[in-house]
Order: sequence, then C-alpha cells, then structure tokens
Amino acid sequence: MASCFEQEGSLFNFVVREGNGVKGLLDLGISKVPDQYIQPPNERIPEPSIDSQQSLQHAFAIDLSLLDGPSHDQAAEAIVKAVESVGFFQVVNHGVPIQLLESLKDLAHRFFGQPAEKKAVYLKAVSPSPLVKYATSFEPDYEKSLEWRDYLSMAYTTDEDALKQWPNHCKEAALEYVKTTRRMVEKIMEVLIRHLLGVTADDEEYQSRVVELVGALTGTRAVNMNFYPRCPNPDLTVGVGRHSDPGTLTVLLQDGIGGLYVKLEEEDEQDHQHKDEATAGIKQPQWMEVPPIPGALVVNVGDSVQILSNGRYKSAEHRVRTTSIQSRVSIPLFTAPLRTLKIGPLPQLVDRDGKARYRDLVFQDYFNNYFTNAHEGKKSLDYAKITPLQ
Repeated sequence: MASCFEQEGSLFNFVVREGNGVKGLLDLGISKVPDQYIQPPNERIPEPSIDSQQSLQHAFAIDLSLLDGPSHDQAAEAIVKAVESVGFFQVVNHGVPIQLLESLKDLAHRFFGQPAEKKAVYLKAVSPSPLVKYATSFEPDYEKSLEWRDYLSMAYTTDEDALKQWPNHCKEAALEYVKTTRRMVEKIMEVLIRHLLGVTADDEEYQSRVVELVGALTGTRAVNMNFYPRCPNPDLTVGVGRHSDPGTLTVLLQDGIGGLYVKLEEEDEQDHQHKDEATAGIKQPQWMEVPPIPGALVVNVGDSVQILSNGRYKSAEHRVRTTSIQSRVSIPLFTAPLRTLKIGPLPQLVDRDGKARYRDLVFQDYFNNYFTNAHEGKKSLDYAKITPLQ
C-alpha cells in the first residue's frame, strides 16, 4: 500500500485533510503502520504486567454512593488520597445508567464504521456546526509522529443546541451522558474543594462559596467519542501520547479491551511536603494500566485543578496503547473552567504554603496554548508555573 502515498504529503492529506482517518488506512488493507505513525522508542508502550493491572484496579475503585450516607467521610478521604497521589481513580455506583453506557459504546462503533464521506462532513473546515468536530490524532500540524486515533468531539452549550447540532445518531445518548454525569462531577469537586479549604460538608458558611466555585470550574463541557482502529504494529505506535488534560475533571467510559495507562512517578522537591503513601518509595517512573471494570467510570484530574490546589492535587500523565486484536472505543466527558475564568492557586493555600507555584491566568489563554503544541507529558503546565527567575 505504500505506493498509494508516494507523493510527499499524500498520506497526510488522505488521513487528515480528506477525513479518512486511521480507519481509512485500515480499510485499505495495510499490513504495517506507515512511517508517520512510528513513535520514537522512548514513547512506545510495552505490554502490561498482570500484577500492575490488579494493583491499580483494587487501589482505586471507589463506591461513589457512599458519599450520600454515613460512610461519606471514608469515601471522601479515598477520593482525596487518589487525587493527591495519582490523579486517577475509578468509580462504581455512580448513578449513570449502565444501559446508557453500553449504548454509547455501540453508537461510537456505528459512527466510525460509516463511510469516510459521512464522517468528513464534520471536519473542522466544513462542519455545519462549530460545536462538532471530527478529526484524527491530536494536533497533526504540530506532531512529529501521528497518533493512531480518530475522534468525534461535541461541545455542550445548551440542550437545545446539542439536539439541533450534534450528529443525529448519537446526540440523544451523548446529551444524556452530559446530564447524568453532572451531579457526579459536582459531588467529586465539592469533596476536593472542601478538603483544600479545610471545611466540612455541613459548614453552611462556606457551602455557597464551594458550590459557586465548582460551577465556574465545571462550566464548560464536551463529549468525545474516541476510536482506536486495530493496529498491525501496536508496539510501534500510540493511540494517544503522554499528556495531562487541561481542564477540571475528565470522566471516561472504557470498553472491555483496555489500553489506558497512568504514570506513577517520584515527585519533585516542591512536592515532598504533600507526598502520599500510595506513591512513596517509587524511584523510577512507572506506567500502570487502568483496567476496565464493568460498569465503572474512570475519573482523572486536569491541570486546572493542579493549579488551583497549588500542586497538592495531581493532574496525572496518561496515554493510550493500541492493540492488534480488535478496534477499541472510549467516551470521555471533559469538564473545564469557563473560558473567561481566571484560574490560579486558592489564596488560602498560597498563605499556607508561603508562595504560589503557579500564576493567575485566564483559562482561555491556557487552553489556547495547550492546543498549539503536540502531546509532551505535563509540559503544558510550564505555561502556568512560576519559575525562580520570575
């Protein structure tokens, strides 16, 4: 199949600009990945070990229904510990109907199984709605090696806009996903904010402030449908490269195939005072798979929360592996601050710590900077860090 793309840029045009995506390459019958998708050796993802899967599964599966009962404090403590140490955890009994989750996975397969011309109508340059974008990789114009992923992004403004502008075949289920996860996200963020401020759930004086802050931090929402086509050389590629998310909380629905990895690493000197027992003793960076748990949702913290917490909470680095067995889907719900919101460390934390580790900035500026760079671990946070020279 190499002869199909002999002219310079022809593969890029086929995959990116014409909207055929990685799925289009697979449909051509390729038996090995094109050079443009081969990652440098240090970016490739080895096969996981069974031990690492089990340890992460049992350490970070939290029963979210406990927040509404007498075990509230124990559940809240588990959430805080996970966010302080890894930035990832899984939730069960979260209130989102399992039937809806199964439907979303089926709808994602249906969308990406369509002919290329039906998906390409949502390419950024021609999409009938600014709320809907079909694309491939992350930011192909900035990447040295492309990622083995196609995706559909649906930004949420109002229910009415979603029903009018999102793709017909998945709009109702995707909208229900936004609506049914909303209270779950708010509950988790309320736990995290109250912990930072040192107040309890029944402290009426601070409750309205907490609710207001959580609303501003989760005021922007979007649903993605990710498609990772079966890959002939998963050892050479990545589905998504190393990165942290720019926003507040990401809620991810995995299918049963797996492939999501989170990085556990030794913290730098500035983090030692907040070190958690869960990562104590880790000398070298380790990648651990977040294995699928039936009916569970994965939650991870974004950069905005790390900034807000002055580094107490971690926006964990994560990435996705490809597979040669079968194509995989995932459906992330992204929540982020209002674009006009100024984010920075909470003043109470700066007073407590004696210094701010991050500067105040408008989230739109952070967002714009994030999407004009390729994935490169947590380098995105450098844009907000206060260095000794400043």
